[in-house]
This record gives sequence, structure tokens and C-alpha cells, in this order.
Amino acid sequence: MNLSERIDLFSRTDIYPVLTPEFCCGRPFLEILEAVLAGGARIVQLRDKEDPNRFAADFRRLTDNYNALLIINDSPEAALEIGADGVHLGQEDPPVSEARKRAPDLLIGASTHNLSQALTAQKNGASYVNIGPIFPTKTKERLTDFVGCEAIKEVSPYLAIPFTVMGGINTENIEKVLAAGARHIAMITTITQADNVIETTRLLIQKIRSYK
Repeated sequence: MNLSERIDLFSRTDIYPVLTPEFCCGRPFLEILEAVLAGGARIVQLRDKEDPNRFAADFRRLTDNYNALLIINDSPEAALEIGADGVHLGQEDPPVSEARKRAPDLLIGASTHNLSQALTAQKNGASYVNIGPIFPTKTKERLTDFVGCEAIKEVSPYLAIPFTVMGGINTENIEKVLAAGARHIAMITTITQADNVIETTRLLIQKIRSYK
């Protein structure tokens, strides 16, 4: 696929599961991935800080089976090597502009925490930005700076590209981010630690689509 085709597919996504091995309650990582895909997710981000390559081939195979986009965390090289659809970069990762030069056909996402960072990422070639963390999150327990739903209303009017939101979003507060205008909702533990991952994924997708 080229970038235009991937952007079109991204625009039709809703739930954006971010899967990381340590937040699966000890259950097999690939089993959680398949449950997320069976629940209807059309995009998945592999976030493995220990080794971005150890599950990448299996993630590519399974996402291909379900016609879902695969985003690799942090590493444009790993994304290109495995044939992923995109890479997601944090503020301390290689710049968006550099990643865009290396990977002209990949989706490039960027984590942003304010309007300035979001506009910079957009200017430098990001395909989408993430706004967050919205609420306190147990995946980053030392983090104390949360942007709240107000950031969605502050940043989104200035964006010409899609945006995701992330950070502490769960089944109880997802309505707040949806009411603020978010339509691509990134989540980790609410999905990966659910008793029934398939049904939880389906429920979250239904909630998001009810706002479209």
C-alpha cells in the first residue's frame, strides 16, 4: 500500500489498541492480539520497549489476516523491516521529518502534549498526532501532567490531519473524550486486561461509532 491508501484506511478506524506485553495479566501476548482483532479493531500498535522485533512478524501475519493496520512503536527501521503500515514516535524518538524521509509511504504518528507540538508534527509530515495523556494512567504511573479533555478542544480545530487520544481512557470516561470530539481512541489496559477482550473491544467500538 502507498501512503494515501493507508491514510484512507486509518480514517476509517475507531478503537486504536496499543498492545504491550507487560499489561496482559500474564496471558499470551498473541492471544490478546487475536482477540482484539476478532473484536473488530482495524488498527493495532505494537509497543514493546524490550525488543520491538520479537513479536513483529507474528503481529504482521495476524493483522494481515484481519486486514488491519499495524503500527510499530518508536522505530522507523523496525517498521520498514517487518513491512508494517506505520510507526508511532514519542517526543524523544527520531523527529517526524527524519522518519518521513526514511519512510515516505508509512503512516507516521506523533505523541503530542500541547498545540505547539501537534502543529510542529503536522508541519513536519505526521500522518496523525496523538493528544494526551488525557487522564491519569497506570501505564505511566510517574507521570503527573495530564492535559484533560480541554486539550482536545484546544488542539483539534488547528489540525488538518487525524488525531488520536490516549491516557487513562476507560469504559466509564470514554464518553467524555467522544463528546469533546475525539473519534480515534487509543487504549491499553482497559482492553488488554479485560476479562473478555473480544467483547470489550466490540463494546468500545460501538460507543465510538455511536458518535460518528
